[in-house]
Amino acid sequence: MKIHFIAIGGSAMHNMAIAMKLKGNEVTGSDDEINEPSRSRLAKYGILPTELGWYPHLLTAAIDEVILGMHARADNPELVRAQELGLRIFSYPEYLYEQSKTKTRIVIGGSHGKTSITAMVLHVLKYCNVDTDYMVGAQLAGFETMVKTTVEAKSIVLEGDEYLASPVDRRPKFHLYHPHIALLSGIAWDHINVFPTFDIYVEQFRIFVNLIEQNGTLVYCKEDKVLMEVAGKARKDIVLKPYGVPAHEIVDGTTYLLRNGKRIPLLIFGDHNLMNVEGACLVCEGMGVSESQFVEAIQSFSGAAKRLELVRKEGTFSCYKDFAHSPSKLKATTAAVKKQFPNRKIVACMELHTFSSLTADFLKEYNGAMDTADEAFVYYNPHTIEHKKLSAISVSQVKDAFARTDLKVSTDSNSLIAELSSRNWNNSVLLLMTSGNFDGVDFTQFANSLKL
Repeated sequence: MKIHFIAIGGSAMHNMAIAMKLKGNEVTGSDDEINEPSRSRLAKYGILPTELGWYPHLLTAAIDEVILGMHARADNPELVRAQELGLRIFSYPEYLYEQSKTKTRIVIGGSHGKTSITAMVLHVLKYCNVDTDYMVGAQLAGFETMVKTTVEAKSIVLEGDEYLASPVDRRPKFHLYHPHIALLSGIAWDHINVFPTFDIYVEQFRIFVNLIEQNGTLVYCKEDKVLMEVAGKARKDIVLKPYGVPAHEIVDGTTYLLRNGKRIPLLIFGDHNLMNVEGACLVCEGMGVSESQFVEAIQSFSGAAKRLELVRKEGTFSCYKDFAHSPSKLKATTAAVKKQFPNRKIVACMELHTFSSLTADFLKEYNGAMDTADEAFVYYNPHTIEHKKLSAISVSQVKDAFARTDLKVSTDSNSLIAELSSRNWNNSVLLLMTSGNFDGVDFTQFANSLKL
């Protein structure tokens, strides 16, 4: 097959391109911007475009399939050319479904935790030598790519994002997968640029549940009231499997699962991660992995990239980076760190970076989001707001939104880094939370420079 990727440089898209090349297809692609690590990885597999930009002449009748990424616009010249030629055009999630129509599909969805749960499931399946295809939203230790599609595997594990499928397909991605086993971790309003009200957002999850295959399974978090209501209205043929926070204890900075009279040490921590473990266990059991096999395997799971990822640990200091940016994620992550290290000073530093987080009407959702931290910083770049064509927000608006009088708000990343660098970090935990990078901060270099 000859497959062309429009906007090949995206995190998901370049991984799919690599997966299709490994499957024996002839792959080409284009993009107007390709950053690391996409650039190096595409070059490694011989599919890095020779020049940046859009080149309609690359689209000919010889192309069998065109995959359209979210980065491309609806008027993209290559897309227009493909439409004129009548080529087969797929959005990224459409193509994943096309590759998995004959397989058992396991879809991990929810407003938070889906990458971590998908990573846990894949870690356990690999440990237990269970072959499966997959798509996950982060690079995982021991996995060459974030996407794998083969002829041989009988199942596929998909991270089910609720954002839109493509510029010309306004359906949420996870509506296209039609799972046999589905997991929902929770529902907390996000992506307000496409789901302007909470009710509209919740409706996408109701639709997803109704798209579960006949006699399928829904694994869901019973700690979430909204999700409980959604699950309660599922079709009668769907098997419901709720989960919550499992029995556990924390001893000297290590979290232990308490299972069948045994203490199982974990490398991860936090109530949200413990719930993720429970959900992943139910999913794996549905795929033929026993509870005892799961418990043995999960002990070596150290987490997905940027999900409470340890950057530096020395003496009584630890620094973690986390993808948390939405209110529910901030609350869960800061609470987890405080519970794990009750005798240390917890300094939480987050960046308002996404469309939703930088929208004045949405800011109020952050009320109390970092209350469990001993000290809290919020950073945002006014130029990012301008770039996203949003109305300006003020420092006082951010302080009012978080409803924390001692909150420190910064619009200059250099001054923020200088302030954090000026203090002694003994008996402390620094938590850096963002879907960006605080305008170019190298987290590892920064953490290693801090004084103890």
